[in-house]
Amino acid sequence: MGWFGGDGWRAPLMAAFLLLNVTIATAARADDSGATALPAGIQIHGYVGEDVMIPMRDGVRLHAQIWRPAGASGEALPILLQRSPYGFQVERLKRAFESDYSALASERFIFLFQDIRGRFGSEGEFVMLRPKASAGGTDESSDTYDTIEWATKHIAGNNGAVGVSGISYGGWTAAMATINPHPALKAISVQASPEDMFVGDDFHRNGAFRLDYGWEYSAALETDGRTLKVFDFGADDPYAWFLKQPTLHDLDQRQLGKRLPTWQNFVRHPDNDAFWRETVTSERMPKAVAIPNLIVAGWWDQEDFYGPMKIYERQEAGDTNTRNFLVIGPWNHGGWARGDGRHYGPLDLGSDTATYFREQVERRWFRYWLKGQGSLDQPEALVFQTGSNTWKRYAAWPPVADVTSRKLYLRAGGRLTFTPPDRKEASDSFRSDPADPVPYRARPITPVISATSTWPQWLADDQSAFAGRKDVLVWQTEPLAADLTISGHVLAKLFAATTGSDADWVVKLLDVYPSDANTPAPMRARQVMVANNVLRGRYRQGFETPQPITPNAVLPYDIDLNAAAHVFRKGHRIAVQVQSSWFPLIDRNPQTFVRNIFEARPEDFKAQTHTVAHDARFPSAITVSVEGEGPLP
Repeated sequence: MGWFGGDGWRAPLMAAFLLLNVTIATAARADDSGATALPAGIQIHGYVGEDVMIPMRDGVRLHAQIWRPAGASGEALPILLQRSPYGFQVERLKRAFESDYSALASERFIFLFQDIRGRFGSEGEFVMLRPKASAGGTDESSDTYDTIEWATKHIAGNNGAVGVSGISYGGWTAAMATINPHPALKAISVQASPEDMFVGDDFHRNGAFRLDYGWEYSAALETDGRTLKVFDFGADDPYAWFLKQPTLHDLDQRQLGKRLPTWQNFVRHPDNDAFWRETVTSERMPKAVAIPNLIVAGWWDQEDFYGPMKIYERQEAGDTNTRNFLVIGPWNHGGWARGDGRHYGPLDLGSDTATYFREQVERRWFRYWLKGQGSLDQPEALVFQTGSNTWKRYAAWPPVADVTSRKLYLRAGGRLTFTPPDRKEASDSFRSDPADPVPYRARPITPVISATSTWPQWLADDQSAFAGRKDVLVWQTEPLAADLTISGHVLAKLFAATTGSDADWVVKLLDVYPSDANTPAPMRARQVMVANNVLRGRYRQGFETPQPITPNAVLPYDIDLNAAAHVFRKGHRIAVQVQSSWFPLIDRNPQTFVRNIFEARPEDFKAQTHTVAHDARFPSAITVSVEGEGPLP
């Protein structure tokens, strides 16, 4: 990944190796332009492919593949367009037609796969998350318009209706298609698109930098031209390797002998300045929703859960014609597009959730809008409720009917209860040492990118592995006497202090399974992630201007844990873990305020004592929306 064209506006994008399931170990043969050359007359699962070059308004030509159903049916067919910077290699398409596209292919849609500017066979300059152009310029919106204009006029047998879809970067390009849309654009599906790269998506969480992800991404895409080069950590796991690095600002030069454009932009923009704010997706989209949009998110998306949820929320404010819809399923990043979706890690989800989405939701969506066939039958929000393993249909998201906002209070003695403290209680403290940060996974940690990586499954990890550490605080309820269901936003409010002048606050809401013989062996005493997030303390009053923390002052910290739709079953416990490091998922906080943490020196990192208060004056709590009126623990 890189920023191109001098010192002007540049924006980051999410990791190619994850977003479009690019296989790093293999690469398709390409011609001299970098485009994957399709053999003449090639067929994949009843589809015939051909290469085309599509002219844009400024004369630049973009490479695309057209895949048509083999054999004439006499029926005029819609076009489904996907636009990507990562290419459409034949081997990947063979796999995709067996899973990703199989349900849509059964409808005999015409597929049009396009390389965006400057990538593979397309001409022009590649700009990451290309900004919206001024009048007369070109951007992803205008390129989409010109592509649709060409396709409807030159692809034989099309019915004049076009849909655009994609996952992650492809989801972002689908969102850009809504800006000055072509009249033939009838429906889109924005899936796992990023919304805000500083607040909630790939590279940051509430200002805390995603270290391993950002480093491996930069090294993979910017070390060796067009290829994806896996970074070699040697004999160390990433935890040990990063812990040995004295500084971050020059990590690229020291380790690779060159400056990486992406890495240096991380270094130069440590706060939420204009560089990051100009990437916010929904700010570019029309406020009034005109193009029907099926927005898709996964509860365990390890990259872009915040994005689709926030895009839906912000677009909903301008949806006067019921064109904005949401689907949330039990998936990791893009997990709905491959496999059957019956399991996530050791969790048995009770049905083939991914197959259901592709066949009963996505296929019906595009058939209805592009062919005018069938019924839509799409609720405002179709949500998979974890814990009960059932699909729920909501008239609004978050739900407003039959839900009550409740607070789970952190109490003395490690108790977690819906009963607030009514007097002074002893607080809880721990020593946070940057030399011994809490790992985000049990070690050894596999790299994000490797042949043996389990990164897409990490949110299924058993969190009980961290409950015994002295630098992790734990609160939990008694075993529940009845099922408890939460649906909607989850927000943590900590009243906390530190002996230092900066601190990170990590909060995890967990479902603790029983340990008895009635519980399946892989799940016994397992602590399952329901919601989580981190807040870098310097941004407690806003992400634009960091402020040091007053040492030893009890201050409020509002930490958005996003959302959940989950049933805590009878006999389970609800637990909360609080810690101040999550390494190397998140970079280490020096815990002494420095203006730019990327430039922190080894002597800036100091062990500090952090304290969480929880009494009548400082009632630290997790706010959830409880369905129904059942008894509360």
